Amino acid sequence: MSRAVRLLVFGPGYSASRLMAAVAAAGGDATAVTRATFGDRESTRARIATATHILSSIPPGEGDPVLAAYGRDLAASGAWLGYLSSTGVYGDTGGGWVDESAPLRGRRGTRMDADQAWAALPRACVFRLPGIYGPERSALERMAAGAVRVNFPGQVFSRVHVDDLVAGVMAAFDGPPGLYNLADDHPAPQSHVLAYAAELLGIDPGPELPPDGVELSAASRAFYAENRRVANGRAKRLLGWRPRYPDYRLGLRALRASTSPASTSTPPPSASSDQR
Repeated sequence: MSRAVRLLVFGPGYSASRLMAAVAAAGGDATAVTRATFGDRESTRARIATATHILSSIPPGEGDPVLAAYGRDLAASGAWLGYLSSTGVYGDTGGGWVDESAPLRGRRGTRMDADQAWAALPRACVFRLPGIYGPERSALERMAAGAVRVNFPGQVFSRVHVDDLVAGVMAAFDGPPGLYNLADDHPAPQSHVLAYAAELLGIDPGPELPPDGVELSAASRAFYAENRRVANGRAKRLLGWRPRYPDYRLGLRALRASTSPASTSTPPPSASSDQR
């Protein structure tokens, strides 16, 4: 960070909390608006007015709650603005690569609306994120908990280590506003990631099962119905960002080296968490 940062976060979830810790470690100040304090309009507006950097990790419901409550305050604040969006806005590309110029064809109209509304604010950076993994939230925990590997032929996903996500957001503090995909360099099938996690754990990965042989929720089937590769070149060019973990193997090896065997026995937080 090139200058003193007073970061205000709406929704301190898994990723945003790690961003707050990184800002504090770099000598900045980081505070959060939580569910309990969101409705305190006077206090929140005062905090917006004094923040140098503001980030929201709260996904939309029927609309974007942060913009609905504080959109005018954010636009007038003069602060750097950031929003954690999703690469789900691109929809299914049949495994093709997508960059930030791709049309939005996602399943969730409210997510696309929020993405575009944040992008329209002055000084705003919108970070489109794939699957996020990191400490206590990775394929290691899923395999230790008995995950089943499902084989969807030809399907790949992009992902990003949470520490690379944090580094990308912090790089954008001094970069130009706009849209940024923060993803690793090597999209891969989820079943391959789980198999490698099992190898690191020294356990049997089990067979790859066909989709028809596994009970999947409607949400899971909708998720698996999408197939895309996410390009990260814009963040590299404009922010000078490079992922420390450019593929899942490096990321999982680092996670395995940093944890004890016992720490992989607890399942990760639910993927339906309302904050990134």
